[in-house]
Amino acid sequence: MRKFIITTVLVLLPSLFFAQSAFDKFNDLDDVTTVIINKKSFDLLEQVKLKMDDKTEKYISQVKNIDNFKMFSTSSTKISEDMKQTFKAYAKKQNLEQLMSIKEDGNDISIYVKSNDESSKVSELLMFIEGGDKKGDQTMILSVTGNFDLAALNQ
Repeated sequence: MRKFIITTVLVLLPSLFFAQSAFDKFNDLDDVTTVIINKKSFDLLEQVKLKMDDKTEKYISQVKNIDNFKMFSTSSTKISEDMKQTFKAYAKKQNLEQLMSIKEDGNDISIYVKSNDESSKVSELLMFIEGGDKKGDQTMILSVTGNFDLAALNQ
């Protein structure tokens, strides 16, 4: 019994450290456009020496707090439905709080956040844009993780 428990722990342990996002399953699908920007890219952006006004400098200082940016987009109705179900399950499992929902011209937009202790600080922003029924309409999932201030980004 002891060997079974140790073996089980050793098998499951790597998944705790190398866990993939629920949305990474869309990475390798042919009908999905993917944009992924990791922390290293945001760190490099901060190191670029350009002439910037105060507003741009404040924006760049907030961008350095982003760990990951992921965007998945498709016009496939089958994949769109899978994206919608995955988004709903993820938002529920992670206890994300709905920030807003918009319905316009056949498009549904939902924005969820995982807030930190401070009201305007969030560790995750998740957006789902469901395309309409017209051929070619795009469905999109946008995920931004880190520790950033929504109020500061809005300035």
